Amino acid sequence: MKSDIRVCSAWQDVHDRPVYTLSSTCPECGADAENSAPAPLDPADPHGEYRRSLKRRNR
Repeated sequence: MKSDIRVCSAWQDVHDRPVYTLSSTCPECGADAENSAPAPLDPADPHGEYRRSLKRRNR
């Protein structure tokens, strides 16, 4: 699930702090905004199958 909150992609070069927004561009410099949150789990997780089977078994 992606977060609605985005951060300016050029904040390290242009701003002195991260600039967060809900739009697709930075409100201060106009650069593209990117997703600010990392993915919760890696889709290529080698142990994902085992974790999901344990979750189903414990229901």
